[in-house]
Amino acid sequence: MNDEKQPKPLTFRQMLQSVLAGALGVQSGKNRERDFSQGKPSHFIVLGVGFTAAFVLVILGVVKLVLYLAGL
Repeated sequence: MNDEKQPKPLTFRQMLQSVLAGALGVQSGKNRERDFSQGKPSHFIVLGVGFTAAFVLVILGVVKLVLYLAGL
């Protein structure tokens, strides 16, 4: 029997915080180590792609709003 503690998987909130911090470039070394040891790459890839898509859509919406308000 293996007595070593298995690291518990990351919560959605922890993964989302890591993706947001990574996108801003302010991820701490402690959290980065936790992500690599406990997280699944596929989860971070999906969250990263989703964050990028949402970011692009928000920027596009802001630009369209500014153009609309400017009357262009």
